[in-house]
Amino acid sequence: MRHTTTARLATAAALLAVLTACGSNGDDSDSKAASPTPTASPSVDPAAEYLTAAHNIPFANGQPTDAELTALPPKWCDGLDAGHSAEWLFSSGGGGLYPNGMDWGTVKKDAYQLLVAGVQAYCPKHTDTVTEELRATGEY
Repeated sequence: MRHTTTARLATAAALLAVLTACGSNGDDSDSKAASPTPTASPSVDPAAEYLTAAHNIPFANGQPTDAELTALPPKWCDGLDAGHSAEWLFSSGGGGLYPNGMDWGTVKKDAYQLLVAGVQAYCPKHTDTVTEELRATGEY
C-alpha cells in the first residue's frame, strides 16, 4: 500500500508540474486577459473599404481618380443625415451628387452600386434605408 500511495503522489506531482508548465508561458498573459481595460480593435479605413469596392465598378468614358471617388461619400452622408433620399442625392435639382466627372461617368445601376459602397463605408447607419429605397424603385 505504501508503494501505491507513493506512486500516486509521484504521478500527481508530475501531472501538476505539467499543468503548471502548460498554463504559464512566462509573459503573465493570465493577468492581461483578466485586465478590466478593453483593448481597441483596429478600425477599418472607410476610404480604403470604399475604394476597394469602387475599383470593381465599371465606369464609362474613363476612370475617376481616387480623390474624385472619395470626395463623394462624405457629401452623400451629409445629404442622408439631412433626411434626403438617394434619388435626391443624384438629382440635378437636388444634391447634384451623381458620380461623374469631366471625363468619366457611370450608368445609373453602377452609380447606385457606388452609392451603396460609399454609404456602407462612410455612414453605415444609412445602409438599410438606402438599399430599401433602391429596392423599392427597382434600382438595386
